[in-house]
Amino acid sequence: MEGAAHCSLEAKRPLLDPKFEGYKLSLEPLACYQLGLDAAVAEVKLRDDQYTLDHMRAFGMYNYLHLDPWYQDNVYYVDQFGRVMNLSVTLDTALQKPREVFRLPTDLTAYDNRLCASVYFSSSTWVTISDGTGRLYLIKSGKRGNSASEKWEIVFNEELGSPFIIAHSVSFVKSDKHSVAVLLLRVEKDELDTKGSGFHITLEWVTFVEMGKVDEHRYEICKRRVLQGKSVPHYAAVEPSGDGLMIISYKPFKFVQEEEEILEENDDKKTTNEKKDPLYYWQQTEDDLTITVHIPQDITKDDIKVHFSPDSLRVTLKDQPALMEGKLYSSVDHESCTWIIKENKSLEIILIKKNEGPRWPELIVGDTKGEFIMDSSQCAEISESLMHLTSEVLNPDPEKENPPCNAQELEECDAFLEDGASLCRFDGDTLKVTHVDVSTSINLGSNQYLFSVVVDPKEMPCFCLRHDVDALLWQPHSDQPQNMWEHIATFNALGYVQASKQDKKFMACAPDYSYAALCECLRRIFIYRQPTPLSTVLYNRKEGRQVGQVAKQLVATLEASDPILGFQATNERLFVLTTKTLFLIKVNAGN
Repeated sequence: MEGAAHCSLEAKRPLLDPKFEGYKLSLEPLACYQLGLDAAVAEVKLRDDQYTLDHMRAFGMYNYLHLDPWYQDNVYYVDQFGRVMNLSVTLDTALQKPREVFRLPTDLTAYDNRLCASVYFSSSTWVTISDGTGRLYLIKSGKRGNSASEKWEIVFNEELGSPFIIAHSVSFVKSDKHSVAVLLLRVEKDELDTKGSGFHITLEWVTFVEMGKVDEHRYEICKRRVLQGKSVPHYAAVEPSGDGLMIISYKPFKFVQEEEEILEENDDKKTTNEKKDPLYYWQQTEDDLTITVHIPQDITKDDIKVHFSPDSLRVTLKDQPALMEGKLYSSVDHESCTWIIKENKSLEIILIKKNEGPRWPELIVGDTKGEFIMDSSQCAEISESLMHLTSEVLNPDPEKENPPCNAQELEECDAFLEDGASLCRFDGDTLKVTHVDVSTSINLGSNQYLFSVVVDPKEMPCFCLRHDVDALLWQPHSDQPQNMWEHIATFNALGYVQASKQDKKFMACAPDYSYAALCECLRRIFIYRQPTPLSTVLYNRKEGRQVGQVAKQLVATLEASDPILGFQATNERLFVLTTKTLFLIKVNAGN
């Protein structure tokens, strides 16, 4: 991630409520409607060779119910006959049976090695579908949600390798040509992996472009790029412009290069390995940093150029490429910085820290050409500061004021399967990481990924992360490098509440942030409404003050014994899908 800009998720204080008192359990009844399905959902169970946690996350916990963000209250699913079925809701009391809008040409039952079919709505008139066998369909649907103008027509249909599911898809116009970008997710066997699970994750970024005339709708693949990682991404989405890609994952992803590039890279590595000596050495105190660079005998003072700025440093010798160049880890007082040539023909550069005290973990961000040297006094100081963390005796002084942490005192909901996750942006042209969020990787576990939701279909999907006890919703802005991830809503205490639910399967929230919801594997749905003003006067007797608003928790229990396969939320309703039934729960009254 060399050269990537380090960003940070900055929560907006006005959207946080430190005085939130919790959810009041409400027993008010929720209107729940159910529709029996003509045919069962095309559920694909994991095979014996799909035994890893990544298989479970990617395919075993797949959401079989698809919400159309362009036309709210339109949901879709694929049944066992390969039919894409749609339910369009206008009135809860006059529900029609789900209708067929498209039928996959392939006979899915003929394939043993297949995944679940997946659907993604690229725009208001374009859809991408995977049948789970490795075939992708690009479909022009017309305006959906209206049976008169809705006609699903295949414009591209091709085998793209081993089976995959669609992680994300977006439609855009570039150079006056319509394009569609699709992210294909695979879990593949890795023959070279002898220490790990034996599998790796690939994200294939495929871009289609319109090649014929407007009326012809002839599309071809113009780019296929593959990223590889060791864990299923929590979140992966292409930017609306098709220029970049954002990923949240426990383990980092990187682009797989072509064979020639790999050979060139290996040659570069060999050359680098031959030059083992660092180009420079650096030391630091609380006030300053000292850099020592060995220079050739024929170099004079006039050949050396050192440029200081508050946030960067550049050092060149004669007309050669820069010896040192880049952004400094922290700011310096550039007017007080100096350099001299020592008698042993070495260049010594002194940088004066702007902020005294904090130690710099690196000199130039992403630069690995130098070596940090720590003096003996610093080593002793660090060793002494860490001494209290180690002891040959377990809890040698149990009566002391601050006893060591006892793991048994932690609650289960304070534990995380994974310590952290990285959030980064990849550029589509350079295939390099351009932005990295440092807060998700540094605050281990405190930014646990919860779910994603489309708030505005013209923007990238939002992602919800745990922030202490709360859950914060973030909207990516690909066109705003300085404000790439914006905090747009907070669900109070939801981070803590969801962690206490042992059997949770899916989470979602209303696009207008009015409520969040989660469901268990069987039957139970939990709804958490945002605080709303009270119609009656309520007092907090402990504090002797009037309570102006209250947040409610509601619980719904489905009349079904089948596992929940799909879960989606709109501003007014929750949709819950089981093998043979589609449930609608009225959460909010319509406007």
